[in-house]
Amino acid sequence: GSIVVMQRIISIRVAVATLACIAVLAPAVATAQVPPADPPEERTTGLPPGIEWKFNFDAAGGSFGFRNSVFNDPKEQVPEDFGSHWFEGFVKPSLSATYTLSSSSQLYGKLSAVGERTYGSAPELVGSDFSSFLPEDAAIGWRSGQSIGSSPDLVDVEIGRAQYKLGHGFLLYDGAAEGGSRGGYWSNVRKAFAFAAIARVKPGAHTIESFYLKKDDLPEHVTGTELWGTNYEFRPGQHTTVGATYMKFWAKPEVSPQRDHLNVYNVRAYTSPFPAARDLSFEFEYAAERNGDALDSNAWTLQGAYELSAVSWKPKFSYRYAYFQGDDPATPRNEAFDPLLLGFSDWGTWWQGEIGGEYFLVNSNLRSGMLRAHVSPTEAIGGGLMFFDFRLDRPAAYAPGVTDAHLAFEIDGYTDWKINKNFTVSFIAAFANPGTAIKQATSQTRNFNYGMIYIAYSY
Repeated sequence: GSIVVMQRIISIRVAVATLACIAVLAPAVATAQVPPADPPEERTTGLPPGIEWKFNFDAAGGSFGFRNSVFNDPKEQVPEDFGSHWFEGFVKPSLSATYTLSSSSQLYGKLSAVGERTYGSAPELVGSDFSSFLPEDAAIGWRSGQSIGSSPDLVDVEIGRAQYKLGHGFLLYDGAAEGGSRGGYWSNVRKAFAFAAIARVKPGAHTIESFYLKKDDLPEHVTGTELWGTNYEFRPGQHTTVGATYMKFWAKPEVSPQRDHLNVYNVRAYTSPFPAARDLSFEFEYAAERNGDALDSNAWTLQGAYELSAVSWKPKFSYRYAYFQGDDPATPRNEAFDPLLLGFSDWGTWWQGEIGGEYFLVNSNLRSGMLRAHVSPTEAIGGGLMFFDFRLDRPAAYAPGVTDAHLAFEIDGYTDWKINKNFTVSFIAAFANPGTAIKQATSQTRNFNYGMIYIAYSY
């Protein structure tokens, strides 16, 4: 019995000693098996330090279909040979930099390029598709920050390939031509002027600008368009902006005689004037073009809109009338309004209609009425309907044999769906009924039908 007791005591002592060894060695074993992680290596961009860098990447692709088409290029007066269905897409990488000086003023700059291609635009018997890869933004600037005066960024100057927009793009926005040999007719992603020099002073609610701009023309249609201008805007509050602009244009006289030495005067107002009814807004713009007998013309637009912001889906209704003078063949003077360098800022502006404004009519010799209804079911989805009535100001100036003013009636339905912060999809369906003027000019009697799906990515 005593031997058994002794064996049990020895076994207990061995077990205790073994547990003690395990307790002592366990941390060392654990340490040996799972070594402490090294701190992550900080990666750099490889770009000079002390500068705030920002990289952006934009891309988009669209599929377009047209039935009973009458194709033209109203933007550049360059023949376009579209098929019934085509696709176009683009990529735009860009790099921006900002360097803050000791005075709190800043140097800034931007570089970008655009590659775009139109697929299936030309029927096989005509030729190949069109594409290009060219520089877009390439500009440097300086803004004063708090170094001058009491207004932030009182002075701002920029020079190089840069963008410039006047108001809502009624006259001046798009500094580069597209379509033709460059491709990307509808995408129209290029906006930068071939050369721009812009100086801006912003004391309080006032903005004073002086600018020189040279258009980036298509190689097959070089107009030589360049201009100098001065702009003044007054913004007494966040709901009202009024402005006045003078511009002097030059161009190749053999290509655009009406634009060479052209004087342009513009006044505009965008306002929601009643504090008790901020949902009610108005827009007005007037332009006068004066160049002796080469051009003496006027254009104006007036829009009223009302949004039911307190109602579900926030329905907004608007009506806009736009007038662009046409030439009177009975006078030696040219009265046909020059559309200049307008651009797209929202559906229906200032390419009026996804069928008419994109493919066969221009903002000249035109009277248009647009009725629009827009809704926003969610923060990510918005859509609506637009109804256009297009009429000629001077039917005889449109084409030989045209005596009727009715050009077309068009309905556009659109939906924009912001899938997430990077992707947006737009859907368009459009219908247009040709008026007597088109029938007289082209013998086109069948209705136009058009559809589009456009996917855009932005980073």
